[in-house]
Amino acid sequence: MVIAIGFEGSANKLGVGIVRDGQIVANCRRTYITPPGQGFLPRETAEHHQQNIHAVLREALDQSGITPDMIDVVCYTKGPGMGAPLMVCAIVARTCAKLWKKPILGVNHCIGHIEMGRLITNAYNPTVLYVSGGNTQIIAYDRNKYRIFGETIDIAVGNCLDRFARVLKMSNEPSPGYNIEQAAKRGTKYFPLPYCVKGMDVSFSGILSFMEDRIDDLLQKFTPDDLCYSLQETVFAMLVEITERAMAHCGSDEVLIVGGVGCNVRLQEMMGVMCKERDARVFATDERFCIDNGVMIAWAGALAHSSGTKMDFSESTITQRYRTDDVVITWRD
Repeated sequence: MVIAIGFEGSANKLGVGIVRDGQIVANCRRTYITPPGQGFLPRETAEHHQQNIHAVLREALDQSGITPDMIDVVCYTKGPGMGAPLMVCAIVARTCAKLWKKPILGVNHCIGHIEMGRLITNAYNPTVLYVSGGNTQIIAYDRNKYRIFGETIDIAVGNCLDRFARVLKMSNEPSPGYNIEQAAKRGTKYFPLPYCVKGMDVSFSGILSFMEDRIDDLLQKFTPDDLCYSLQETVFAMLVEITERAMAHCGSDEVLIVGGVGCNVRLQEMMGVMCKERDARVFATDERFCIDNGVMIAWAGALAHSSGTKMDFSESTITQRYRTDDVVITWRD
């Protein structure tokens, strides 16, 4: 039985989670929220994490009933992500590992999302659509690595949605992507937008610029709800297309949607229509596990620890650009 604690702080979500033999015993989180029309910057985000991480750690230990002497491995997000926020969690994880005399493991953020999704949904060997504020990738497992079959060539889909929410001066609470989703449900008129699929890759920056440059004129003819609806339908259709192409290539009959944008019910619906036509299944989780959290880091670290993966303390640094396919997967056949 492995008990692992995980620290996540790659962006504006700060999370500490604890797993015990595959069971989630604590999943605590704080979110750094900025005023409408503003994004979050590395320095301010890191300050938020510094101010809250001790309280979140205490909350996780109290919620789980786990004491430091019971923990087998301390895990933290090594990357990818924003440098300053990543460093806050890495420093706290290193400190805990030293104080508690426990081994430490750096976890790839993307792998954490994938393994959390597999744990919660029981998807066996799915084609993975990983969509968040910082990442957009189509992934499938092969020969001890999660291989990237397609990805964004510029900004992530979540970043596209978040930045359009800023254009409309929408609230960042609970998140701009969630508010875009709710507005889109009220939209009734579709405005055709550029559709940017390039082989297995996608591009979102041009779509965003197209709308930003014309926003005053568009608001004369369409409501903000209509524009949110139009943007969602377009970018999600792009994602469904490349996911289906990856499924065909891999001979897959499962899709797992992970990452913060994976909470979006409309994306799940559109993916479900495609999967039904292919006699396939779609798997997704709710906001407890889609949105960045410490449990996913703890679970991925527990899997690596159980399979014999070790990290020297001198290697417990951060890597802002840490590719999904850089990680050797030692816990899968």
